Parts: sequence; structure tokens; C-alpha cells
Amino acid sequence: MNNIHIPPVVKNLLIINVLFFAAKYVMKNIGVDLDYMLGAFYFDSPFFRVWQLLTYMFMHGDFLHIFFNMFALFMFGGVLETRWGTKRFINFYLITGLGAVALQMVVQAYEVYQITGMVTNVPITDLVHQGGYIQGNIQIPGLTKSASDTLLGTYGAPMVGASGAIFGLLVAFGMLYPNTEMYVMFIPVPIKAKYLIPVYILMELSLGVAKVPGDSIAHYAHLGGALLGFILVKIWGDKNNDRFYTYYE
Repeated sequence: MNNIHIPPVVKNLLIINVLFFAAKYVMKNIGVDLDYMLGAFYFDSPFFRVWQLLTYMFMHGDFLHIFFNMFALFMFGGVLETRWGTKRFINFYLITGLGAVALQMVVQAYEVYQITGMVTNVPITDLVHQGGYIQGNIQIPGLTKSASDTLLGTYGAPMVGASGAIFGLLVAFGMLYPNTEMYVMFIPVPIKAKYLIPVYILMELSLGVAKVPGDSIAHYAHLGGALLGFILVKIWGDKNNDRFYTYYE
């Protein structure tokens, strides 16, 4: 364990995320909902605040959510920060996180337009935050229950988690170290990153398009982070794939 090296940005991100996660439950015991305050609401929601575009990246839904995100941050972020340096790495992390929430909101705006014919000024009434939940209704003649549920989810459910930025890290790792062999749970043979990560991205795309009932995961946010990660690596033109093995020698 003494030989484990965690670069400074990754280390601080791990600490900040854990502190936010702990604070969420401490504050909940005194009646303060940090998901409501710091999670990212749709831009036309009455609960939207501009700082949520940044703070949502440090909030998580439950233990498994934060565990897998932080594990991926530790595994892939450390390699990329060592390669890029602190400034470029933190820029990458924040830009992919912002790209994630941006794409999610674009998709939400399209869904709102499909239902109502307008992106903003949806006639929502009695939408309030009470007891940790968003309650309310929408008054649009002829609106089906499914469409109403979609609008209430869009306007009343915050997005939380670092998953968008994590997907950016996964894409960057796959582009820079394509032949690195990785193990996946329940698959007994290693799979190269250049095969595994694209399949993972395609799965996210298919789940986002399918809109499985009861699925509360922001798949398009994951895709937004992945897309920005791809663009940034292409812009930076970083192609030296030998450093990964030097890092571990």
C-alpha cells in the first residue's frame, strides 16, 4: 500500500466527493436536502440554480453510485493526471462534466418540445419541494399520464453524480491506451480497452434511446461526457501510448 501513488487532483476529488456524500446524510437528518440544492435541475425548472451545473458532479445517489464512480476515478484518473499534469487533467474533468449536463438538458428540452410544442414556459402549477420530494402537477389539456410523468421528472428531478466526467475519463483512457487489457465482472478473459469501452458507450446510447420504464439513469449525460472526452483528446493530439507502461514500472 505504501507504493500506491494518487496524484493530487484525483486525491482531492476523491476527498471532496466523499465529504459531499457524508454531508448529504448529515444534513438530511436536520431536514436539509442537498440533492435539491446542489443537484442539477433542468434549466427551465423553478429549482434550477446556475451553480448546480458544477456542484451536481460532487453529489451521488447512494453508496454504490459513489463507490463505482470513485473507483473508476482512482483507476483511470490517476493514469491520466500523471500523463497530462494537474492543470490539463482538472480542465478535462470539469469540461466533460459540464458537457454531460449540457447534453442531458438538450435532450430534455427536445422531449419537452415533443410533448408541449414549446421548450420553456410549460404551465406547471403547485410544483414544490417538500419532505425530500418534488410534488406538483401540470395543467395541459389532453396530456397523457405518461407525458405528464415525463414532464414532472424533467422539471422536478435533479441530476447528480460524477458519471459524465467518469465517462470522459474512460473514453480518454481507451483512446490513449487502446491495447490495455481490462477485466470485466463475470467475464473470465481480459478485453482490450479499444473494444470494451466503445461497447459500453453503445450500451448507454441504446438505453438512452430505449427509455426503459423505471430507469432513472441519465444516459445522455454519460454520452455527453464521453463525447467531450473524445473531442478534447482529439484536439490535444496526445498519441504517445507508451507512457502507461512506464508509469507502472
